[in-house]
Amino acid sequence: MQVKKYLVKCLHRLQKGPGYTYQELLVWYCDNTNTHGPKRIIREGPKKKATWFVLTLLFASLVFWQWGVFIRTYLSWDVSVSLSLGFKAMYFPAVTICNSSPFQYSKVRHLLKDLDELMEAVLERIVATEPSRANATKGLNFTIWNHTPLVLIDERNPRHPVVLDLFADNHNGSAGSSPALRRGCNAQGCKVAMRLCSANGTVCTFRNFTSATQAVTEWYTLQATNIFSQVSPLELVKMGYPGEQLILACLFGAEPCSYRNFTSIFLPDYGNCYIFNWGMKEKALPSANPGVEFGLKLILDIGQEDYVPFLTSTAGARLLLHEQRSYPFVKDEGVYAMSGTETSIGVLVDKLERKGKPYSRCTVNGSDVPIRNLYSDYNTTYSIQACIRSCFQDHMIQNCTCGHYLYPLPHGEKYCNSQEFPDWAYCYSELRRSLDQRESCIRMCKESCNDTQYKMTISMADWPSEASEDWIFHVLSQERDQSTNITLSRKGIVKLNIYFQEFNYRTIEESAAYNIVWLLSNLGGQFGFWMGGSVLCLIEFAEIIIDFLWITVIKLVAFSKGLRQRRAQARYAGPPPTVAELVEAHTNFAFQPDPADRGPDPGAYAHEQALPIPGTPPPNYDSLRLQPLDVIESDSEGDAI
Repeated sequence: MQVKKYLVKCLHRLQKGPGYTYQELLVWYCDNTNTHGPKRIIREGPKKKATWFVLTLLFASLVFWQWGVFIRTYLSWDVSVSLSLGFKAMYFPAVTICNSSPFQYSKVRHLLKDLDELMEAVLERIVATEPSRANATKGLNFTIWNHTPLVLIDERNPRHPVVLDLFADNHNGSAGSSPALRRGCNAQGCKVAMRLCSANGTVCTFRNFTSATQAVTEWYTLQATNIFSQVSPLELVKMGYPGEQLILACLFGAEPCSYRNFTSIFLPDYGNCYIFNWGMKEKALPSANPGVEFGLKLILDIGQEDYVPFLTSTAGARLLLHEQRSYPFVKDEGVYAMSGTETSIGVLVDKLERKGKPYSRCTVNGSDVPIRNLYSDYNTTYSIQACIRSCFQDHMIQNCTCGHYLYPLPHGEKYCNSQEFPDWAYCYSELRRSLDQRESCIRMCKESCNDTQYKMTISMADWPSEASEDWIFHVLSQERDQSTNITLSRKGIVKLNIYFQEFNYRTIEESAAYNIVWLLSNLGGQFGFWMGGSVLCLIEFAEIIIDFLWITVIKLVAFSKGLRQRRAQARYAGPPPTVAELVEAHTNFAFQPDPADRGPDPGAYAHEQALPIPGTPPPNYDSLRLQPLDVIESDSEGDAI
């Protein structure tokens, strides 16, 4: 009950309002506020009132303008970058080692036989000087060639370029074009291009190259991708370089190691790669001290003599330093180590710590990125490279109905090949050149908020020296092949030294350039400087605003009630009837039957809005019988008066 009385009392208080008019409320505020200007407006004479009114309005405008500037600056979410140096023992980075050639040619020769023969014929067509040698193309499998051929574009006449097929004389029956082909190829205005056509051949594009070397390499890589995409992953692993053949010797600090201390992973660009200190199953290894003696030392045999001749034109080892549990993108971030040399890599560590929302678009673990991470099957951490490649593969599947061989494949999808998807090369080329595709992936992918980068200082020297190569190769050959003969050569040997240069590491950290303390300090400073106010003045101003709204609401409610009353009165032409008039209107003097009593006909009053009021029934008392005023009979005697 007490609560109900209190609520009723509050309701009555709200209906009553503050009890002021607008003018009284404004005068009360100016007289009681702690701000200096409004008091002078109501207490001074007319001239000073006008002066103080202008000054108060001017300074209030300046305060609001400054507040707008500070709030806009704060909402820009700018960051400041601080660089700090630290010194402590650190975990050794994960080291990924790959061979430049993804496969051993002796194991993939049967798959590439037709492609290699066709490649040799293409090179003969480009460089041959005698027609008889250039025409020796019998027995070639042109099935591969038909999907994506190489052509010569004669641009000696830029307005009318001529497209010439390399095998026009043998494949299409146009023997007269061979001399023109050779003359055009030797001319300055000739370019080798790759022709890419849609499935029905109605739309074709030409991918031009400035050098025939680039053209034939890209064409061969594209055709090899088409072949390897149809091979099972297990077979591809068997075709690569095994760890015991690639890694001849290993030493980490003072502890010996071998290929068994590496984690094998298959990368489509480089075949079998091996990761040291990845931290997936075992704990990450720390580095005791900086310097070469406390780092990782490796001796590799890249087996250059078994490289795929047209697929790999670079000899050496490809390596990458990265964080534990992160996927190695060796092709984009790795470096080469040349064969026949000792490569020393000094490492410095940079730790990046970015601010999250709303200061940047970074993500902690990639859970807020609208891209399905196709590299999550490897149980690796999020990276922007994984996001961009996953995004491209999604676009590839959406536009070309198949996935590219170089990227992970979602469950239930197929890799592209010319047998099932004849126009995949055309679709892939158009997608790679699409600016909208790249922008959409960059827009959806986010950087990682915490990242570690390894800065490398690389130096090289010949290894082994001429004086020591004989005994070194004898020892290594004996250890690997149990042979007294030398089975290794300088062309295939790579020595690596990877170590921390020093234990100093740099932390590059982002912090908010303008925080809430900065904002409140500047807002209060401007308000106090121009108006002499404080937080209490703002509370007073908020109070008058609430009272102003309160009065306005009450006036609007009163106005609405008055408007409804005026509308109700407007329905009647004259004044409301009196009680006597209402009684007379509903009295039946002649005791006539009610004309509205027409029986139970439901449609009798269909045209009327309401039923008529029934007449008054006759009274049952004689004393109430109506008689003329000049004749009154006595109830007892019956005399007339």
